[in-house]
Amino acid sequence: MQVSLQALKAFESAARRGSFKLAAEELSLTPTAISHHISNLESRLNVTLFHRLGRRISLTGTGIRLAKATSEGFRKIDSALEEVMKAGSAVRVTTTSSLAALVLIPSQHEFEQANPEISLEISTGESVDSQSYVIPVRFGDVSVAEDSDVITYESFNVFGAYGMTSPAWSNGPITLFTTEWKNKSLPEPPLAAWLEANGLEGSRIKLKKFDQELFGIQQAMAENGLVFCSTTLTKRLLKANLLQIFETQSVKSELCYYVPSKDSFETRSAAKFVNWIEGILNP
Repeated sequence: MQVSLQALKAFESAARRGSFKLAAEELSLTPTAISHHISNLESRLNVTLFHRLGRRISLTGTGIRLAKATSEGFRKIDSALEEVMKAGSAVRVTTTSSLAALVLIPSQHEFEQANPEISLEISTGESVDSQSYVIPVRFGDVSVAEDSDVITYESFNVFGAYGMTSPAWSNGPITLFTTEWKNKSLPEPPLAAWLEANGLEGSRIKLKKFDQELFGIQQAMAENGLVFCSTTLTKRLLKANLLQIFETQSVKSELCYYVPSKDSFETRSAAKFVNWIEGILNP
């Protein structure tokens, strides 16, 4: 059976406020309009919802049951609307500590200037939140990511602290900071492929490993050293003259940044963020 939503709203307000007049004030209607809506609802349902004693009203037993149901229903609707509005004006991103610290947080102001209506919150973690306004930007194996979900494929190279002299690979041993992932299922950084691509297979290298690329990059800058890491994470540091690249060739890896079910996000805010991050990771 179909009934008027406006009639249900009039009934719910009158039942909650205990007055047609107060319901009319709440809904910006006249008391007569409220009375008509409720009379039509009673006629449609073939029941009496209110006892009417002059200007005084009280709920019947049937009215009490319907009032409880409509109040709960409208509260759920209001809660859902509030969540949808939040989703439309806020985006929360979860990602790796390295991408957050070296790329997203330094670029956050640029995004918010371009999109002043959107509030952007960046946090770190590996769990995928199912809410539609939470975007998980993951670092993973290209073989497990859908092609349509990939934001950028990762390549690796050696970078040095700005101002240091080019390393003498033939003299060795050379200390190189690199990463050993906490997630053992991830492919290792392609150091062997990089050495081969640059004709440095015989170089004597001493590796110092961290569990996040962020730490190796920071250590290289602090110790005037070298780090073998993702090219994505070093772009801003190169522009800021905090790192430098030598005359070496980067190599592709089996790793990528991706957003699971990237095309499933329904809010405009989420779509704008995804478009934006694709732009900054693939300039």
